[in-house]
This record gives sequence, structure tokens and C-alpha cells, in this order.
Amino acid sequence: MTARLSELSQEAEHLRISRKTLLSLAEADPAPAEPDAPRLFGFDHPYYQQILTVFGQAEGSLRARDLAPAMGLPLTPNGIQNVRAKLKRLASRRILVETEPGLFTQPRP
Repeated sequence: MTARLSELSQEAEHLRISRKTLLSLAEADPAPAEPDAPRLFGFDHPYYQQILTVFGQAEGSLRARDLAPAMGLPLTPNGIQNVRAKLKRLASRRILVETEPGLFTQPRP
């Protein structure tokens, strides 16, 4: 029984040392750089970041049908409707502009 307690005590000491080492390494490393696409409050789903990335590379307006394949989604009615709903949400927050029904673009500065 005392041998097992001694082993557990050694393991606890090793864990304490490992924790201390990891904490010191975490403090020494700077925070990772933010990704190029801006992080938007309330738009944490990766699809929103993909949409903004595609719009950043596009030279004009896009429809949901254009975005679905660029995001790796199938061209099914459900897939297109999911993208359209996200585009409408971004437009309602004025992150994108719906220039005509179903056609979206980034606002000009």
C-alpha cells in the first residue's frame, strides 16, 4: 500500500512539473495571428467566414448559386437555400448589400 502511495505521489509531482512547464511555454509564445477574414460577432459559423473570403476574391456581385460550389456545397435546392439565408443575414447586418433580389455584393467604402 505504501509503495502505491509513493508511486502516486511521484506521478502527482511529475504532473505538477509538466503543468508548470506548459504554463511557462504558453506565456512565452505570442498569440497566433488572426486569420485574414474578419471575425464578426454573431457569425461564428465557418460558412460566414467562407462567404466573406469568396466575396473578398470576387470582382462583382454573386448569387447563392455561385457561392455554393465555391464553398464546397452541392448545387441542391437545400444547399442553395442555406447559402441564401446566410447572405440575407449578412445583408440585414449591412455586411453585404443585396443590389437586386438574390444578387449580393460587398458595400463600397
